[in-house]
Amino acid sequence: MANRINLPEIGLKRIVIVGAGFAGLRLSMELKGKGYQIVLIDKNNYHQFQPLYYQVAMSGLEPSSICFPIRRIFQNRKDVFFRVCEVLEVDTNKKQLQTSLGLVNYDYLVIATGAKNNYFGIENFEKFSLPLKSVSEALYIRNRILEDFELSLLESEPRERQKFLDIVIVGGGPTGVEIAGALAELRKHVLPKDYPELDLKEMDIYLIQSRSRILDAMSDKSSATALKNLTEFGVKVILNTRVLDILEDRVVLSNGSEIMTRKVIWAAGISASSIPGLNESCYHKSGRLSVNDNLQLESVNDVYAIGDVAYMTTTEGHPQVAPVALQQADFLAKLFINKIKAKETNSTGFKYMDKGSLATIGRNKAVAERGKLFLKGFPAWIMWLGVHIYFLIGVKNKIVVMFNWIWSYLFFDQGLRLLIKPKIKK
Repeated sequence: MANRINLPEIGLKRIVIVGAGFAGLRLSMELKGKGYQIVLIDKNNYHQFQPLYYQVAMSGLEPSSICFPIRRIFQNRKDVFFRVCEVLEVDTNKKQLQTSLGLVNYDYLVIATGAKNNYFGIENFEKFSLPLKSVSEALYIRNRILEDFELSLLESEPRERQKFLDIVIVGGGPTGVEIAGALAELRKHVLPKDYPELDLKEMDIYLIQSRSRILDAMSDKSSATALKNLTEFGVKVILNTRVLDILEDRVVLSNGSEIMTRKVIWAAGISASSIPGLNESCYHKSGRLSVNDNLQLESVNDVYAIGDVAYMTTTEGHPQVAPVALQQADFLAKLFINKIKAKETNSTGFKYMDKGSLATIGRNKAVAERGKLFLKGFPAWIMWLGVHIYFLIGVKNKIVVMFNWIWSYLFFDQGLRLLIKPKIKK
């Protein structure tokens, strides 16, 4: 018989939540003290603020500024238990999870595993590109950029040096646009001071978008503004062009051209991160888990899904963004609270309230929209800063991030250009 995770039985119905991202952590916080035993499972012992990964990658923020220890959030709670492990499989008949630490039983299961990069089944895309879906991957990108600049100083042949300097970003959504803008600012304000021996005009930043415009989930105004800003920054935006292949030192495009580079940052799409053991009827054709209006899997009892992994079939799905995850967590928390109080659940089901979209392109340059309201430039940029500070967890993190941004704004400096590699035992 397999070992069980050491969890006490405290006489309460047990809700197991898999994933401590925006959705899973919010649900855990909303349900503490509400009459359930909450078991939160994640492979990391910290919550990561995903919208600012790129700032870690661009040497703007330290990882600790956008991470928060999960155990600190639930200190002194007798009804919330956290375990660091990976979920290997779910058995919905036995209402049991197999994890890397052993078995755990549940009365209700909430899957909030988020999303992972979508490489469209092409092996080289995954093998040779740089993903940005975690703090550790952001640190790796930071190291690669700094390491390649050091190596470029040793290369006398211009064509070979270009491979170290040039960077390609695949995907013209908010992540790709924000990375491109941050890199352009780094090239203009910071790197010339660190590398006076290099001609930074040789460094090209490419943004590849397969569709006809960037930020295509936002309005035409936002898209046009972002394109204008990036072009002014010197970013080479290539539209209506697909990446056919990525090799160790080049990118092959559908327009017949090749870009010589050692660094390709992947921001071209995401797919759901689900749990093995669920049958095929649980999945929508998009790869996400099909849920009803109450966010319950349509084909399994007592199993729910929220956040990026969930697809509400009655609404043709919601965008895979943090506001959806947070609102779904709030809705599901109320549903569980009503359930324990034997109250009727909300018969109207989950309704997403779109509070607008934001994207920053760089210093004083951003776009914001909600309904017919459209902002650009400095007002939108200030709004972007305020929203991200607000949603960060922890007062210290808010202060540190704000200080870093003010310092960078005043002195055109990002002081975290540290090439730190993990020590590997021989």
